[in-house]
Amino acid sequence: MKFTAAQIAETLNGSVEGNAEVWVDNVSKIEEGLEHTLSFLANPKYNDFLYTTQSSIVIINNDFVVDREIKPTLIRVPDAYQGFARLLEIYSTIQLNKTGVEEPHYLGSKSTVGDQVYLGAFSYIGSNCKIGNNVKIYPHVSIGDGVSIGDNTTLFSGVKVYSQSIIGSHCTLHSGVVVGSDGFGFAPNDSTYKKVPQIGNVIIEDHVEIGSNTTIDRATLGSTIIRKGVKLDNLIQVAHNVEIGENTVIAAQTGIAGSTKIGSNCMIGGQVGIVGHVTIANNVKIAAQSGIGQSILDEGAIYQGSPAFAIGDYRKSYVVFRNLPELVKKIDNLEKGF
Repeated sequence: MKFTAAQIAETLNGSVEGNAEVWVDNVSKIEEGLEHTLSFLANPKYNDFLYTTQSSIVIINNDFVVDREIKPTLIRVPDAYQGFARLLEIYSTIQLNKTGVEEPHYLGSKSTVGDQVYLGAFSYIGSNCKIGNNVKIYPHVSIGDGVSIGDNTTLFSGVKVYSQSIIGSHCTLHSGVVVGSDGFGFAPNDSTYKKVPQIGNVIIEDHVEIGSNTTIDRATLGSTIIRKGVKLDNLIQVAHNVEIGENTVIAAQTGIAGSTKIGSNCMIGGQVGIVGHVTIANNVKIAAQSGIGQSILDEGAIYQGSPAFAIGDYRKSYVVFRNLPELVKKIDNLEKGF
């Protein structure tokens, strides 16, 4: 699709500087810009590329001062980064706005499907399911019995949703996500382990995004709960009966053991390990590769290390750790009488 500078400026409530009729049909980095592509400039480190780029249109901040001749038409907005992100959001919505039903697919008895739904080929929907309006279910998605999915939610190819799971509105589940698989519950029985039935479910509230190949286990009893606005990266393990608070973000390869409660607005880095049955307060930040072995009850705390402890103490300890070889050498010399 082609868009003119005038159309883009109208969408962003921006102003055009240059040829308002110049058009673009793709996007590019400003340093790699090509004719008929759209770029943006928000980071001062890239200012010089404005004068060399071949992009036809560049979005810039209102206060940017152009001091040399340039080729592209400019669209001035209060925040170039946010403006460009808004355009990408619109473009993505257009690209992914699939509707209709592809064959073959399976829709179980007593299941209902809303308006403007997309059902991809080889998708499977069990019995007694409720699928909302404008839901996108891509090919090879499997949805178990009794599942509820809210309006405007997208399940990309290969997503598996086990029975009785509840998924809210405006959610995105990327390829390979598994929701509602059994929690890791086994009771020692002589020299073996006896499986404990996992009869709870998973509840995912509105505006949640879950990255590829992340798994969320169903509860043993009750529910595993992902609250509104949570963003989960790829390859995350969320165990049974975990609760993740609103607007918390978690990076890739993090593992959360069973019955842990994580507060709202937390930020958890990649490859973090969190033991079971602990509580993490609101607004906590945990650095990548940290190991959390006990509750963090202070709101806004920052933790790092494995085992993790408060960031101030960690930094002091790290200074000592880095100097350990020299300290050992000094101690050895003292013991030798030097």
